[in-house]
Amino acid sequence: MDLEKPPQRPAPQTPEGCLVVAIRLPVRIVVLVLVVPVRMVWDALVVAGRFLTDTVLRPVGRALLWVGRALFVWPFTGLWRYVVVPVGKALGLLGKVLVVIPLVWLYRSVLTPVGHALVWVYARVITPVARGVWWLLAALGTGVYTGLAWLARYLLVLPAGWVYAWILTPVGHAIAACAKGLAWLVGTVATGIGVALYWFARVLLVLPALALWRWVFVPAGRVLAVVAREVGDALGHAWRVAGRISLAVGRALATLFRLVFVEPVRWVYRSVLTPVGHAVRDAVLRPAAAVARSVGRATREALASARESVRQARADFRRMLFGEPARPERIDRREPTGHETRTLGRSTTALTKD
Repeated sequence: MDLEKPPQRPAPQTPEGCLVVAIRLPVRIVVLVLVVPVRMVWDALVVAGRFLTDTVLRPVGRALLWVGRALFVWPFTGLWRYVVVPVGKALGLLGKVLVVIPLVWLYRSVLTPVGHALVWVYARVITPVARGVWWLLAALGTGVYTGLAWLARYLLVLPAGWVYAWILTPVGHAIAACAKGLAWLVGTVATGIGVALYWFARVLLVLPALALWRWVFVPAGRVLAVVAREVGDALGHAWRVAGRISLAVGRALATLFRLVFVEPVRWVYRSVLTPVGHAVRDAVLRPAAAVARSVGRATREALASARESVRQARADFRRMLFGEPARPERIDRREPTGHETRTLGRSTTALTKD
C-alpha cells in the first residue's frame, strides 16, 4: 500500500520591521512605473526581431550561403579536384623519378660502402691509437696528480690547519661573545619600542576605527542592504507584472488587428473571391482546358498521321530508285520442319537420311 507523504510545512518567515514595510511600497510603485514601458518596448523588440528573422534574415542568409558556395566553395573545390590534385600527383611522380630514385641509388651504391669503410678504419686504426694515447695520458696525469697532492698537503693544508686551530678559533669565539651581547641589547631596545608603538597604535587608531565600524558603518550597511534587497525584489516583481501587462496589451492589439484587418480580409476571401474563383473555374477554365486537351489530341493524331505518310513516301521513293531489297536465302539446317518430328524408327536424321 502507498504511504502518503506528510504535508510539508511552509518555511517560517522572519518578522519584518517597520522600516522594511515603509520602504517596500513606494519602491515597488516607483519601480513598476519605470519598468512597464521598458518591458513593453522589450516585448515589442522581441516580436519584431522574430518577425524580421523569419521573413528577412533567414532567407537572406540562405541566399548568401548559396551565393558563397557558388562563388567560393564550388570553384575552389573544382580547382583542387581537377587542377591541384593532378598537378600534385604529377609533381610527386616527377620528384620520385628525379630525386628519390637517384638518392636511393646514391645511398646504396656510394654512401653505404663509404660508411662501412669508415667504420672499419675507426674500429681497426683509430680505436687502438686512441686507447694507447689515453693510457699514456692517464699514467702522466696520475704521476703529476700525486706530486701536486703531496706538495699541497705539506705546503698549504698543514699550515692552514695550524693557523685555524691556534689563531682563528680563539678570535672567532671572542667575536661571537661580543655579537651575542650586542644582539641581546638591540633586542631588548627593539622590544620596548615595539610595545610602546603597539599601545600607541591601539589607543589612537584601532579603538576609534572599531567604534566607527560598530556604531556607524554596520547600521548604515544594514539599512543599505535592506534598501538594495527591496529594490531587487521590486525589480523582479515589477518585471513580472510588466510582462503580464505587456502580454495583455499585445493580446488586445492582436485582437484589434484581427477584428479590423484579418476578419474583413477572411470574409472577403470566403464570401467574394472564393465564389468568383469557383465560377471562373467552372465557366472558363474547365471548358478551356477541355478544348485545349481536344486540340492537343487532334494535333497529336495529325502529327502521327503525317509522320506515317512521310515514312511510307520515303519507303516508296527508296523502292522506286533502288528496287526491292534482296531477301536473305533460306539455309537448310538438315532439321525436320512442321509436324515432321525426329524419331528413332524413321530415316529423318542427318546420318540416316537417303
